[in-house]
Amino acid sequence: MSTSQECPQGRDLPYDVFSRGCPSRATLEHVTGRWGALTLGALSHGSFRFNELRRRVDGVSEKMLAQTLHALERDGLVHREAQPTNPPRVDYELTALGRETARRLVALIEYLEGSMDEVLAARERYDAARTPAGRSATA
Repeated sequence: MSTSQECPQGRDLPYDVFSRGCPSRATLEHVTGRWGALTLGALSHGSFRFNELRRRVDGVSEKMLAQTLHALERDGLVHREAQPTNPPRVDYELTALGRETARRLVALIEYLEGSMDEVLAARERYDAARTPAGRSATA
């Protein structure tokens, strides 16, 4: 863990994600990794059962979703509720900390979605500048 004296630019915080040993790094990775971000974004719309969540987060494998949910639950962002029914029912929802994290993450997601025309144009300019004349970018 990093101390406040090690925080960059005079920040008075007990943790410093830029410090190698800081535990906030792992949480940042869980939240901002592809499956963590998409899982939190999906759960921002309410409670989901595992398979509902897997369908919502298109492309995630069962194993990756389970690992992601475990990490987010361990970090206190997701609550897992197992109901003693037959068959067992397990619901996942955000905790208060998870809701605040997801709120901020969803704002970033919405900003990026709204900026995709600019992003795609930038990619096109970048690729065109690096493609030798007469050759396609995919060749």
